[in-house]
Amino acid sequence: MKPGIHPTYGPVVFRDKAADYAFLTRSTLTSDKTVEWEDGNTYPVVDVEISDASHPFYTGTARVLDTAGRVERFERRYGSRGGR
Repeated sequence: MKPGIHPTYGPVVFRDKAADYAFLTRSTLTSDKTVEWEDGNTYPVVDVEISDASHPFYTGTARVLDTAGRVERFERRYGSRGGR
């Protein structure tokens, strides 16, 4: 790699305040805010809006559409065309 053209890559804590969840990983993102992690070291912290702990797809709180009910309601309303 060419020296001087790549951003620094180091440990960063990503914190999802909505779910009160944080994880330590490596990233090129930096922040002026810091947090003391479980291991006693201080790392830069980046606050995120959503993570796997609060996203409906990953937590199982996503709405499931009742497509069978919609089809039945459509057939009741408009009738089915059984003899094609």
